[in-house]
Amino acid sequence: MAVEPAPRVSAEALAGTTRQRYFIAGMDCPTEEGLLRKQLQGKDGVVALEFDLINRLLDVHHRLPDDAPLRAAISAAGMSAEAVDTAAAPPAPPPAISTGLRWRMALAGVAAIAAEALAFAGFDESGPLVIALAVATMLLGGLPTLRKGWIALKSVTLNIHLLMSLAVIGAIVLGQWPEAAMVVWLFGLSEMMESLSLARARDAIRALTQLAPETAQVQGEDGRWTTVPAAQVAIGARVRVPPGERVPLDGRLLSGRSSLNEAALTGEAMPVDKAPGDTLLAGSINGDGLLEMAVTADKGHTLLDRMAAAVQQAQSQRAPTQAFIDRFARVYTPAVVLVAVALAVLPPLLGLGAWGDWIYKGLVLLVIACPCALVISTPVTVVSGLAAAARRGILIKGGLYLERARQLKTLAFDKTGTLTEGRPQLAAVQPLYPSVSVDQALHLAARLDAGSAHPLAQAIVAAHAQRLGTALEPVEHLRNLPGLGLTAQLEGQDFALGNERLAEQRGAVDDEARSAARSLQAQGHTLVWLMRGPQTLALLALSDTPRPEAAEVLRALRGRGLALTMLSGDQRASAVAMAGRLGLPEDAVRAPLLPQDKLDAIARMADEQGPVAMIGDGVNDAPALARADIAIAMGAAGSATALETADIALMQDDLRKLPELIGLSERVATVLKQNIVVALGLKAIVAALTLAGIGSLWLAVLADAGASLLVVLNGLRLLREERP
Repeated sequence: MAVEPAPRVSAEALAGTTRQRYFIAGMDCPTEEGLLRKQLQGKDGVVALEFDLINRLLDVHHRLPDDAPLRAAISAAGMSAEAVDTAAAPPAPPPAISTGLRWRMALAGVAAIAAEALAFAGFDESGPLVIALAVATMLLGGLPTLRKGWIALKSVTLNIHLLMSLAVIGAIVLGQWPEAAMVVWLFGLSEMMESLSLARARDAIRALTQLAPETAQVQGEDGRWTTVPAAQVAIGARVRVPPGERVPLDGRLLSGRSSLNEAALTGEAMPVDKAPGDTLLAGSINGDGLLEMAVTADKGHTLLDRMAAAVQQAQSQRAPTQAFIDRFARVYTPAVVLVAVALAVLPPLLGLGAWGDWIYKGLVLLVIACPCALVISTPVTVVSGLAAAARRGILIKGGLYLERARQLKTLAFDKTGTLTEGRPQLAAVQPLYPSVSVDQALHLAARLDAGSAHPLAQAIVAAHAQRLGTALEPVEHLRNLPGLGLTAQLEGQDFALGNERLAEQRGAVDDEARSAARSLQAQGHTLVWLMRGPQTLALLALSDTPRPEAAEVLRALRGRGLALTMLSGDQRASAVAMAGRLGLPEDAVRAPLLPQDKLDAIARMADEQGPVAMIGDGVNDAPALARADIAIAMGAAGSATALETADIALMQDDLRKLPELIGLSERVATVLKQNIVVALGLKAIVAALTLAGIGSLWLAVLADAGASLLVVLNGLRLLREERP
C-alpha cells in the first residue's frame, strides 16, 4: 500500500531537536515504511521522520530524553533498529537472502507444488495429506507474511501483508488448501526476488563510497612511510600513492608525474595527466608514476564522499511521478478493497450465485488490491537513474531534477568558463594617454588585480609576470564593484579597473576611447578599462577560446528543439563575436549584463518560454542560478561550492554531459511509463479473468509478484547502459 508522505517540516520546527538515525534491516519497501509511520508519526516528542528505503535508514527528529520509546514503537511494527552515526556511511547490510531462508523457501515450494499436484490428480483438497503439505508450506515459507499481516491488523494498516493473510485465511475457510499453500509460497518467493533486485540498486550507491582505499601511506615526522587508516590522516599530511593504486584522499600533487583514471568520479574515460600543483581526487587510479601529495580533505569530506552523500540524499526525496503514484495508490487500494467486498457479498445476496464462488472471486481481487509493484517501481527507477548519471560524472541532487531535465525548453549559458575555456590571455594593451606606455599600463593594471580570483584579473597578473616580472606594490582602499570592476588608490590618486559600464559611470569614455574599444571588440576581444579619475589610460584586450566540444553540443541541443541563450557581462560586440564562433545567432546573445540583469533575463525566459536551466560555474551568477528551474554547475570536481549549491553538477568541464543528461531524463520517463502500464495492466487482466470466472488466487499472486519483479528489473536496466 502507498505511504502517506509526511508533511514538510520547517527548519524552525526542527531547531533544538535530536536527530537519531536507525538502520532497520527489515525495511525494504513502502509497506514497512507505512507500518513505521503508523507507529511513530504523531507520537509525543516526535517532530519529523525521514526514510531512506534503499539504504534501510530512518532518521527521527525528536524531543525525547532518550530513544527507548522510539525503539519500542519500531519493535511494535515487527522490526528491530540499530542506532548508527548520522555522519557515518550506511552500514553494510546482511546478505539479501540468507542460506537458511533459501532452503526453507525451496522446501516450501516443493510442499506447495506437491499439494497442488495431488489436487489436480483427484485427491480431496481438504484431505489429510493435502492439508499436511499446505501447513508445511505455511510453516516453512509463510510465517513471516502471516506475522506481518497480524501486525498490520493490530495497527489498522491496510497493506499487502494483511491482504495476503486475509486471502490465505479465506482460501482455508473455503477448503482451498492447495490454493492457500501456493498463494503464500508465491508471495514469499516474490519478496525474495524483490529483495535481491533492490540489493542491486543499493549496491550501485554503496559502490561510490567503496572506490577509495581504507588505508594510506603517510610520511611521519621521522621521514618514514607507514600505512595508517585513511580516517586518521589529517589535512596537510604527506601521502604517497604507488603506481596502480587508488588515491585515498583528496590532495594536491607535490612531486611526481602520472596519468590518473578519474572515470568513476568525472565520467571521463581517458586518463588525465597530472603534474605538481594539480588536484588529485580520492578514488582515482594512479597510472605508472610514484606520486606524493598533500591532503586537502580528510575522510568524510572528499569529493567522493560528498558525491555519495548527495546521491543518498537525492534518492530519499520523492520525485514528481512518485508523489503522484503515492496519491493515486492511497485512493486505489481502499477502492479495490471495497469492490472486492462488494463482489463477495452483493451477488449472493441478490441470488446470482453461491456464496463460496463469489467470496473466492472477492479474495482474488483482495490479492491484486495492493499496488506494491506500482509504488516500488518509481524509487528503484529513479535511484537507478541517479546512479547511472553519477557513473557518467553527472551528479543530480534529486529525482525532481532528473525528471524535470526532459521538460526544459530553454538553456541559458554563462559565457566565460562555461562556453569558453575560462582561461583568457592578454592579447594586447592599447595606451590612450600620451605619457602612459604599454609596460606602465600593464604594471598598473596588475597592481590593481593582484589577489583577485577573477579569470581576467589572473590573466593580467600572469601576463605581467611573464613580460615584466617586477614586484607588485600593494594598493590602498581597494573596493570591489560586482559586475563592474574595482577601484583603489595608488600614490594618493584614484584608479579604477573594469568594464565599459564602469567607464561610462566615471565619465571616462570619450570618442577616441570608444573608437578604440569598438575596433578591439570587433576582433572578439574582451576589454578591461584602466582609468585614473575620469580619464581612460589604456585598454587591455583579452581573448578566450571556446571549448572544443561547445559548438557540437550546442548543435545537438538545438536539434532537440531547445532554445539556447548566452548571458554575458562582456560588451555585446565581444559576446556576439564569440557566439559566432560557436554557431549561435546574434539574437541569442544578451550582453552586457550585471548579475541582476541575468536574474531578470532568466525570470523572463521562464515566464515566456517555460522551464529554463542556467549553466554556469556554480559560484558566480548566483542569483540567476537560484532563479532558474534547474541550476547546472560546470566543473564541480574542482569546486566544493558548485557541488553543494547546484541542482545538477557536471563533475568535469564537459558540455557533452548536457545532451547525456537530457537523454537519461527521457529514458527514465519512458521506464516509469512502462512500469505504470505493467503494474496496472497485469492487475486489470487478472481482474477481468476473475470476473469471467477464469482467475485464481495463485494466478493473482503470480501476477502481483511478476509485476513487482518486472518493474524492478526494468528500472535496473538503466544501470546496465553503457557510457556513450
